[in-house]
Amino acid sequence: MTVEDTFKYMQSHFNAAAAAGFNKTYQVHVTGEQGGTYALKIENQTCQLIKGGVEKPDVTFTISSDDWLAIAQGKLNPMQAFMSGKVKVAGDMMLAMRLQNLFNIG
Repeated sequence: MTVEDTFKYMQSHFNAAAAAGFNKTYQVHVTGEQGGTYALKIENQTCQLIKGGVEKPDVTFTISSDDWLAIAQGKLNPMQAFMSGKVKVAGDMMLAMRLQNLFNIG
């Protein structure tokens, strides 16, 4: 599984009902071997994946590709990754915490 595969998976498992009235953009800056920037634009109960990111996201996560893949594979708990400094968050922290509820994963 590649980093890009994980974002495509997230997009295909988007929970539209959980996003009612919710219009925000999440951005993930992945560093390392499979580095890149990806945005998930949530608008009108849809989720658009934007490779390369956007200029003004509502919240941005920065994480290594190894840690991102570990989270995606269930080997690393996202909250533990944040608490240990493996994930950096810029922007609205409450919005960041809502991310997991927008996808039917796990």
